[in-house]
Amino acid sequence: MRGALPIAANPLVNIVEPTLEGEAGHCRSFLLSLCHAGNVRKVSFRVYGGRGASLPGAEGERCEVVPYFSRRLRRLQAFLLYRKLLEGAGRIFVSTAGRTDMVLLDLAAKGEIPPGKVFLYFHWLRPSPRKLAFFRRFAVSHPGVTVLGPTEAVIGPFRECGFRDARIVAYPITPSAPETLGTGGSFRHVLYAGAARRDKGFPKVVDLVCRMAETGVGIPMKVQVSPDHYEKYDEGIRADLERLRKVSPPWLRMFPDTLGGEEYLEMFDGAIVLQLYAREDFADRVSGVTLDAFSEGAPVIATAGTWMARAIRRFGAGVAIEELDPDALLAAVEAVRDEYPRYRRNALDAGRALQEEHSGGHLLEALLSPDGETP
Repeated sequence: MRGALPIAANPLVNIVEPTLEGEAGHCRSFLLSLCHAGNVRKVSFRVYGGRGASLPGAEGERCEVVPYFSRRLRRLQAFLLYRKLLEGAGRIFVSTAGRTDMVLLDLAAKGEIPPGKVFLYFHWLRPSPRKLAFFRRFAVSHPGVTVLGPTEAVIGPFRECGFRDARIVAYPITPSAPETLGTGGSFRHVLYAGAARRDKGFPKVVDLVCRMAETGVGIPMKVQVSPDHYEKYDEGIRADLERLRKVSPPWLRMFPDTLGGEEYLEMFDGAIVLQLYAREDFADRVSGVTLDAFSEGAPVIATAGTWMARAIRRFGAGVAIEELDPDALLAAVEAVRDEYPRYRRNALDAGRALQEEHSGGHLLEALLSPDGETP
């Protein structure tokens, strides 16, 4: 692509991630993977996150975290930041991009954005005629902007809308040292990890806990009940939390706060991980929790017809189920628990394979090599 920005000897990548708050959210592992890969290439990163942003394990000489965004002023702040970054040095990488980012970039740009300057990573896409019409207009105005995403279902519509550089790049996985992959042993507990969200099946998890308490089944469970990165719960989730508190069986342990990196990964030790995500939202949407679970040797139970279910079938690393009622879930848990060593070995194999396939190095190459396909 003619006119692309040259790659400096020590390139700078400005990462825009307003949802980075403390150690919360999928964006933390995403950014850690990218920043670790940058160490080899001597890339410098400047990460613009939320007011409470931090990135333990990456911050240092080559990675500066700038607490910048407040939720109330986020769009105005993003517009001003894009205007500043477009005129300044380095590349711009929006790690959780949406249509709003394109709108703000278009408003902030003084003319056509040059190739190799802006990279947008769309984690998922729900196309609509209005969105697609806007994408077509943006592709005409700024043909040099690169769009990245984890699957063909995400990237295909952008290609059809006329983007010249739209590429599939694997969702980066939390980096793990090979010698520490999956150090856990036998089965210890069933786990729901991540924010308590309706689209991630939290109400189904509560249904399972209530049924187990009702029938006297005492399988140890750990359930993360923290809100999202904006300290908010989906509609109805507070009622589900109240149901959990009323039942409160002795074998249930709840985690109300966002966990730090080490504490989060420790939960996968000996776990069976519930990924009861909505089929319509996650048919082709990657889950960072599934990648983390496999890296730690934890088998997964997931909704059939999702990306997670396909990963399970590929490696034999868990069970995919059609129905998410408590009896079906309990049967799946028992099936995995009965053969836990086998499922754990398969999960470890999955983790080793996916560590390479989802290495942050692939994303880094996309950011530094805008003129060609990623390797």
